Amino acid sequence: MKRAAALLLLFLPLPDLRAQDVHRDVRYGDQDRQVLDIYSAPGAKNRPVVFWIHGGGWQTGDKSDVQHKPRALVAKGFVFVSTNYRLLPAVDMGTIVRDVARSFRWVHDHIAEYGGDPSRILVMGHSAGAQLAALLCTDERYLKEQNLPLSIIKGCVPVDGDTFDIPAIIETAETRRRVHGQPQARYGHREKFGNDPAKHRDFSAVNHIARGKDIPPFLILYVAEHPDTSAQAQRLASALKEAGIPATAFGARETYHRRINAELGVPNDPATKALFEFVDGVVKH
Repeated sequence: MKRAAALLLLFLPLPDLRAQDVHRDVRYGDQDRQVLDIYSAPGAKNRPVVFWIHGGGWQTGDKSDVQHKPRALVAKGFVFVSTNYRLLPAVDMGTIVRDVARSFRWVHDHIAEYGGDPSRILVMGHSAGAQLAALLCTDERYLKEQNLPLSIIKGCVPVDGDTFDIPAIIETAETRRRVHGQPQARYGHREKFGNDPAKHRDFSAVNHIARGKDIPPFLILYVAEHPDTSAQAQRLASALKEAGIPATAFGARETYHRRINAELGVPNDPATKALFEFVDGVVKH
């Protein structure tokens, strides 16, 4: 069934870019991967903005991996921005988060030139990008370095992330391998996040959630049948709710990690419906 669904994705219509202005490889810094793409409707003005962070295990991936999202969100009245950032192992995790924060600052300062409203920005990301999105929206230090407050973000949509609580996923993955007699990963989450328990806690969004921090509302999309992303989504949602922050965890069924991302923006997709309901609630057009 999953193979057939994956093949079906190959035959879905590609996004129609003719109804969009697309600005590629716009620089937000002087390093090779400090670039972003901007999608907007011709003549757009004062549109809300989606700031998208790609996945790829912090080691791979590209801002062009957006599938149907630009078409769907531009049609819904948004400007869509997809950012690159430097990758492991060339840089460390802290540098990656700061690249994302720097990109966000550039968008805040310049998106009006492309039809966007800097006072109405939502942050979204898939997989590794989900961790980066959630951290950017809960740990105020990264935006504070860019002289921006958390309150500038109107909503956060992490998609099928498994690293909102990094110590928990490290323990889960390593225990699973140990009890099944499998060798431990040579470059797993423990190593990627710095091989230091303090760093593991510090890069975990759940450890930065507190009342009174202007953390935005969250919609946490995840694959309902995946035990790790399900547990992490519920963990993040619970922490947010305990702090009085609006949070919804939506588990998409009969899908998988790549597909939930690839089908965002496809008509009648359940996760897309949840996304559109969320953005309608947090962004006033």
